[in-house]
Amino acid sequence: MSTTDIPRHGETTSPSREGTGPPDVEGCVARLRASLPEGAVITDRQQLRTYECDGLSSHRSVPAVVVLPEDAEQVAATVAICSEHGVPFVARGSGTGLSAGALPRSDGVLVVTSRMRRILEVDIDNERAVVEPGVINLDVTKAAAPYGYYFAPDPSSQQVCSVGGNVAENSGGAHCLKYGFTTNHVLSMTVVTPDGATVELGGPARDAPGYDLLGAFVGSEGTLGVVTSITVRLLRQPEKVRTLLAGFSSTDEAGEAVSAIIAAGVTPAAIEMMDELSIAAAEQAVRCGYPEGAGAVLIVELDGPEAEVEHTFTEVRRYCTERGAFEIRSAADEAERALIWKGRKSAFAAVGRISPDYIVQDGVIPRTALPEVLRRIAELSARSGVRVANVFHAGDGNLHPLVLFDSSVPGASERAEEVSGAILDLCVEHGGSITGEHGVGADKVRYMGRMFTPQDLDTMQYVRCAFDPVGVCNPGKVFPTPRLCGEVPGPRRGAHPLAEAGLADEF
Repeated sequence: MSTTDIPRHGETTSPSREGTGPPDVEGCVARLRASLPEGAVITDRQQLRTYECDGLSSHRSVPAVVVLPEDAEQVAATVAICSEHGVPFVARGSGTGLSAGALPRSDGVLVVTSRMRRILEVDIDNERAVVEPGVINLDVTKAAAPYGYYFAPDPSSQQVCSVGGNVAENSGGAHCLKYGFTTNHVLSMTVVTPDGATVELGGPARDAPGYDLLGAFVGSEGTLGVVTSITVRLLRQPEKVRTLLAGFSSTDEAGEAVSAIIAAGVTPAAIEMMDELSIAAAEQAVRCGYPEGAGAVLIVELDGPEAEVEHTFTEVRRYCTERGAFEIRSAADEAERALIWKGRKSAFAAVGRISPDYIVQDGVIPRTALPEVLRRIAELSARSGVRVANVFHAGDGNLHPLVLFDSSVPGASERAEEVSGAILDLCVEHGGSITGEHGVGADKVRYMGRMFTPQDLDTMQYVRCAFDPVGVCNPGKVFPTPRLCGEVPGPRRGAHPLAEAGLADEF
């Protein structure tokens, strides 16, 4: 379902609250102003437009209110007031998400945690740190670095994305092949539930007793509550790091090299691949100096004990050479390593040099399917006339096809959307997923039914309703049907009450 008052990529309406009427936004704003410091509540239309989208700018909705809390108590007060007045709310960190997961509600409150940037504790003896949700990902590593430690999750946006947003989306990054996603590095959290209560999930132990509510919350895309502090694991910096750049004539050859490396039992810290089009964009943007004439490049990074890294590095070079690499470089120092990574880290933004508009897609396939799926994507591109640049985490099969188009050309946006959806179909067809780390948000809601059965979706909805029975916490995201928490999950018969009342449209 989508509200009729949002012109582009609408989100679902908030569930009706039987007997309570529509959201009382005016009453909510009055209470917020009375409860929070001056300047914490924004209602000016021009200022609100700053927050109308996250990193996926094709989805836009101006919030009714923005709240900028400075601590956990202000978050709890904000959520409690929203709950009392039946006003939907959405949490937002740095706004770098790529699935419209932080898309605001035009009738709701956007809770922006960007002022909550304190690193509360760095506990090296127990290899952990406690941070507020607005802390920038890379700043955790900077705080731990003097002690020889770092924070492993490293999204490409790590210089600007927030840890709270990483928790919401279960973000990964280039090094998740060896070290896992955000969920593998969170020990506990303080969370404000949708009714305004404050609870602790997880604990100082590696495996807290009881249901794994911490695991349920990480990756829930802001639909179960608002996190106010996170205890994260810190890892000791490796003794040795070696970075290799290999140029291949084609993505087929590069994909075969990836399969050979993993099949040999080698687990690099990262294996990243870029195709010819994404290489060209990166060269224009940052002059990274990748091998000339390459149809694909692999970036392979190894870390660990020095003897192990040197031995494995020799093996990786051999596997790349045997699979057709025509040029192999290794970084001699940190500056060369940074230059190799610069092209990959800037890839998403770099395609703006070769296309006025693009869709950043995010799907997952088994590693062994890489050559086949990349060929199928190339066929889709040729048949549709829509260019696709491929840059991705090859080691774990997490694709990030960049579908290029010019929105000023009639029909171009629609063709790009069709190709984008067809790529996700390919991922599901080959036993993969419609998202690896960007999340479902509002953007991929319509694809969830291609991957999950109605019974699967109902089971997930039970969890959501347990946390948010009234349906005010980031409503309209993740799930393709607007099930009300008061309903018994199961097949719906007939029109939805909101559709019958003319308040929303079904799709």
